[in-house]
Amino acid sequence: MNKINPVNQAKAFNKAHQPSQPLSEVELNSLHAYWRACNYLAAGMIYLQDNPLLQQPLAVEHIKKRLLGHWGSSPGLSFMYIHMNRLINKFDLNAIFLAGPGHGAPGVLAPVYLEGSYSEIYPDVSQDLLGMKQLFKQFSFPGGIGSHCTPELPGSIHEGGELGYSVSHAFGAAFDNPDLIVTVAVGDGEAETGPLATSWHSSKFLNPIRDGAVLPILHLNGYKINNPTLLSRIPHEELEALFIGYGWKPYFVEGSDPVLMHQKMAQVMESCVNDIRAHQQQARASGKASRVIWPMIILRSPKGWTGPETVNGNKVEGFWRAHQVPLSAVHADSKQFSMLEQWLKSYQPETLFDSNGQLLPELKSLAPKGLRRMSANPHANGGLLKRNLRMPDFKHYAAHIKQPAKMTAMNTKPLGEMLRDIMQLNNTTFRVFGPDENSSNKLDAIYEVSKKLWLADYLPEDANGGELSPDGRVLEMLSEHTLEGWFEGYVLTGRHGFFATYEAFVHVIDSMFNQHAKWLAISEALSWRAPIASINLLITSTVWRQDHNGFTHQDPGFLDLVVNKNPAVTRIYLPPDVNCLLSTADHCLRSENDINVIVCDKQAHMQYLDMDSAIKHCTKGLGIWDWASNDKGQEPDVVMVGCGDIPTKEALAATALLREYFPTLKIRFINVVDLFRLTPESEHPHGLSDNDFDSLFTLDKPVIFNFHGYPWLIHRLAYRRNNHKNLHVRGYIEKGNINTPLELAIVNKIDRFSLAIDVINRVPKLKVAGAHAKQLFRDNQIACCQYAHEHGVDMPEVNDWVWPYD
Repeated sequence: MNKINPVNQAKAFNKAHQPSQPLSEVELNSLHAYWRACNYLAAGMIYLQDNPLLQQPLAVEHIKKRLLGHWGSSPGLSFMYIHMNRLINKFDLNAIFLAGPGHGAPGVLAPVYLEGSYSEIYPDVSQDLLGMKQLFKQFSFPGGIGSHCTPELPGSIHEGGELGYSVSHAFGAAFDNPDLIVTVAVGDGEAETGPLATSWHSSKFLNPIRDGAVLPILHLNGYKINNPTLLSRIPHEELEALFIGYGWKPYFVEGSDPVLMHQKMAQVMESCVNDIRAHQQQARASGKASRVIWPMIILRSPKGWTGPETVNGNKVEGFWRAHQVPLSAVHADSKQFSMLEQWLKSYQPETLFDSNGQLLPELKSLAPKGLRRMSANPHANGGLLKRNLRMPDFKHYAAHIKQPAKMTAMNTKPLGEMLRDIMQLNNTTFRVFGPDENSSNKLDAIYEVSKKLWLADYLPEDANGGELSPDGRVLEMLSEHTLEGWFEGYVLTGRHGFFATYEAFVHVIDSMFNQHAKWLAISEALSWRAPIASINLLITSTVWRQDHNGFTHQDPGFLDLVVNKNPAVTRIYLPPDVNCLLSTADHCLRSENDINVIVCDKQAHMQYLDMDSAIKHCTKGLGIWDWASNDKGQEPDVVMVGCGDIPTKEALAATALLREYFPTLKIRFINVVDLFRLTPESEHPHGLSDNDFDSLFTLDKPVIFNFHGYPWLIHRLAYRRNNHKNLHVRGYIEKGNINTPLELAIVNKIDRFSLAIDVINRVPKLKVAGAHAKQLFRDNQIACCQYAHEHGVDMPEVNDWVWPYD
């Protein structure tokens, strides 16, 4: 453990009233001029569409008709950015910058533009008057770029479109990047979110030997949209104690005078970098990884710093009115129009840029060069660094299936063995993430090659069964938000991973999934962004096997959310058995620029396909199981479909019942693995052609579709198909509690008896002839439920059912 007392160190530093003077007068003046240039550009982006350097008197036609954007955080963001640039030059640092505040893009766009990388990627936004005009006009303008640090911004791996994920993304970027420093600006509004609160614990998972460092800068500018922020309104001592309690060493930079603030920031940031390097050097020299109390910065500066102080007698700078557009009535109010011109001219752009709109050479020299520019750092375009995984042959882990539907096995256990070997083959580029559930999910084979990362304190009993190690590469924390943030940051910087979580709680990351899907969708259209590894989510402990958790753990609705997103980046797979799961996982781990959602339960389930058959089936995405069908060479009377593990078993059992009672009934059995195959090919890259769909599902025969999730999702995917009117979907309908698996299936009508009754009701020749069978099936349902309530388990003859045909 680190023996330095962070409390005493932090107090000794922060009680110093007069900072040292790390900047010479020349350095100070140059740095401040560069910051003025950033602030001028940031304000120009919000207001101007012409006359970019005010070489003519400002006129109304030079101002955008719609004033959109956010000024409040922008000056603080560029302040942080250029101070990091200074240290990159001084120490030859490898660094990237993440902007957590959602609408701070002008404060990052400006220094990115000034250091040249923006113009290199977008030649029309050149470093001259025409380019500056284009930079201004395109911001928050139709056909242009948004007010976040979107994928279009070089150097960005974090948009901030939803607050709370900046710190976890930063740590994901730092894992396994030993020379990288990730500077992350955290907005004080963002700091009120739950995901951000848990992400402060990420410092306890950073290994100083093999990982890089994260330098958070909590930006206390005091206000959200129109309310104070909580952390800005608590006493200094309480704020300091909060972050010491989180396990950080906080440094404070507070004030509004630019000269003093530049000196303070230069001193503090240099101290932080020296702290980081000292910790890393000590750990790497000793070869012993232990928990470090890492430095962080709390920057308290006015919201809308350097902007208008008051407008119409109301306070603006240092108040919530600076959050968006401080002067919003410039078209109608001549006083505000004059204030805008004075504000823009206060930055003295003529002393920063030459008459052609180019930054003066002595200022341009302040930016890092080449790949040391944070906007050009390849870690912020992770596909440039990505290398394909070394993959074992997934067929090596196959379940040996001699006959379909005759045996059971745990689906996810062989997958754990496959992930174990992937981790061993890729021990610096692949990690497994999970919220304390990898053992529960039967993936515990991974611990044979990598323990759980743990740098906090140990107890004696941890040595027996804790699987903890400071060298572990399996990341577990009971915060799906933080895990997903780490995973995304890791992938965005060029690495690979796998995340397994319970189905009921994958909803915790609903909005994170949304944000990453949007990021990928935009990135797909940017030729300069190299493809990154896919996000792979294993959804397990599923709705149909909640024998003791009950109703709260029964929610398959994450799939409905996935279907909402751009079809170019979303994939959903429901492998019914071990071999299909292995084939699917292999495909997903090799893919790029997707979010792959794999639904497969961790319990013992019926096994269907040998490996060769599974590969063919998964490649097609859906198909007829000939061994379960008896309609070969003719049209079926009914099509039975299974999608998911338990739904497939129950659909097969229903098929067997029907064939027993109605031997002449022709049944076609179909299994669906790739859910998006149900959509037309015009709507999704995996969509099935109408001709193929019609061949499989017929043009006019009843289709009984037994689905893992909510039934209306299947109707949504297939509503345009020819035979949709005859499509009858069974799925989870929000009924259940502490049930046996079959009882839960019965109350939601996905059980074998309900499905068989559905067929009787919908096949014309059975409506009358099937009355006796229908009554028997209902009696069986009642008997199964009574048995479950008396014995606590399903009837053995039902639970141990196997396919009765050879």
